[in-house]
Amino acid sequence: MAVKPIRVALLGCGTVGTEIVRLLREQAGELAARAGAPVELAGVAVRRPHKHADLGDLLTTDAQGLVTRDDVDVVVEVIGGIEPARSLLLEALKAGKSVVTANKALLAEDGAALAEAADASGADLYYEASVAGAIPLLRPLRESLAGDRITRVAGIVNGTTNFILSAMEASGASYADALEEATRLGYAEADPSADVDGYDAASKAAILASLAFHTRVTSADVHCEGIRNVSAADISAAKGLGCVIKLLAICERVPASGDLPESVSARVYPAMIPAAHPLASVDGAFNAVFVEAEAAGQLMFYGQGAGGAPTASAVLGDLVAVARNRVVGGRGPRDSAYASLAVLPMDTVPTRYHVSLDVTDRAGVLSTIAGEFARHGVSLAAVRQTGVGNGGNGTAARLVVVTHAAPEAALAATVRVLSSLDVVLGVESVLRVEDLGRKGLAI
Repeated sequence: MAVKPIRVALLGCGTVGTEIVRLLREQAGELAARAGAPVELAGVAVRRPHKHADLGDLLTTDAQGLVTRDDVDVVVEVIGGIEPARSLLLEALKAGKSVVTANKALLAEDGAALAEAADASGADLYYEASVAGAIPLLRPLRESLAGDRITRVAGIVNGTTNFILSAMEASGASYADALEEATRLGYAEADPSADVDGYDAASKAAILASLAFHTRVTSADVHCEGIRNVSAADISAAKGLGCVIKLLAICERVPASGDLPESVSARVYPAMIPAAHPLASVDGAFNAVFVEAEAAGQLMFYGQGAGGAPTASAVLGDLVAVARNRVVGGRGPRDSAYASLAVLPMDTVPTRYHVSLDVTDRAGVLSTIAGEFARHGVSLAAVRQTGVGNGGNGTAARLVVVTHAAPEAALAATVRVLSSLDVVLGVESVLRVEDLGRKGLAI
């Protein structure tokens, strides 16, 4: 007896959508065998049909009409952004249609609404492609490690910034020159803000923290800093410490302490990490994420984090899973937010810091600087002078201070005071230092 096909509505047919269409056509037989039923395109919603003439009658500009059609079983969304994607997917879920999406921004902002709509109708909501492209990461967090207690998820989740920082490391190029090269090669968009300012990584961090710690974390909960202020001098300073600089997404379970209950920290920023750490060798546009769990220990996930074909691969994996569930009458894993842990304010998160200052080169300056750190409760691990130059009214010295772990608020207060001192000509850079569980910093 013939099995009823699983009919798919595709929203968007850009770089990723085009690859999805190609794979559905080229691998139709294998996908049908894996899913237990043929997987067929019911329609493709686009804004400019003339660019996709090869799709013929499948094309429509009426996305709402497509997702509400009776012959559609699954809606795949790759248009991105918040609206109209949110309204279309909510409508699809409320109608009992399963959803596969790669929309990290929407999931990070309002994933709870999508999850609640899926629960209410009994539909599936899958989104493996929203973080780290083809790398199987979200499903292991949600399913494979469901019997373990995850303590930290940390890594490189944005290929554009990793390409830029890798280029600066390899050639000594400035940030501006490395960005220009990334744009020329197609790794950076014409407007790279979402990547270089950390927003893309912050959305992914929110999704990772939500899954890992069974707590709803939104992009607004994630502390976010980008790489625009990372200089060639910072890259060189990192080398001098036996480190490299990477834009990290760090999500941690923070144990209860005293009267404070267990909580979650989620943050994105450029940081120095030991050159011996596996993440330090992740170059170019690749992504890599470390997951630490109490029983499983450390796990590393590495691979292509973006691009049409890799992202389409993750979407098709979700689509096969959803199709199987519909064929056998089952349901995928539900949203899990039972822990409801508070998100720790960044001001209270302890981190080590690398602070570079230009100061007047005269007696007593070092003790003045060290005194301000001590007054704000920031302990120093190392202080060294790295150069002498012209300070305008005499000679100037470049001081590099590396701290022990201190709360963000304490370090920020220290830097504000230092910036106002007559002996400080300028605070040139402040970078965080993360060992990520691997000791070995050359300080």
